[in-house]
Amino acid sequence: MYTLYMAKGSSALAAHILLEEIGATYETEVLSVPAGDHLAPGYLAVNPRGRVPALKTPHGVITENPAILAYLAQAHPEKSLAPEDPFSFARAQSANMYLASTMHPAFAHKLRGARYADDPAAIEAMKAKVPANIRECARLVEDHLLQGPWVLGADYSMCDPYFFLVHRWMAANDVSLDDFPGISAHVRAMKARPATNAALAQHIP
Repeated sequence: MYTLYMAKGSSALAAHILLEEIGATYETEVLSVPAGDHLAPGYLAVNPRGRVPALKTPHGVITENPAILAYLAQAHPEKSLAPEDPFSFARAQSANMYLASTMHPAFAHKLRGARYADDPAAIEAMKAKVPANIRECARLVEDHLLQGPWVLGADYSMCDPYFFLVHRWMAANDVSLDDFPGISAHVRAMKARPATNAALAQHIP
């Protein structure tokens, strides 16, 4: 049994999709970020970072999407969602970590500028830069990280639920999919999977 701590519309969608893909037994704890649930003492006892997602496992709590996705894939090897050899696994992690360390923070500058600066003018300057940064990140995803119909090539993997977030970050910043046929194809393929739709249904605000 797993417990996924999530907020609707958040990046927790990636872990949620993978839980559905592996057919895991899980429950969700839905937090409201606007209401400050993620900063309440009860949740900070689960994840002191005050972020979602967090995944409670039989062994303890895991936070951060790349770690959660890797754990779920390796905990259910029969689903073949993570490469087995060290180099290929490292490349998969590299792809996921690009989203975690670069593209997602670039998106966060739009709504979470106060994390990075106190000067209102600086915060507004960060917001203004977000669409260009997201477009630049999407171009790198399109040209270098998508290796085929799926992120790693021919086979669906732990990376694909995370990369499904890319088009959402693009849409939120008016970056059209029209110039990104690879990302567009990936979105269509993801939306055709029952696991994606089952998770999405629980993320409708």
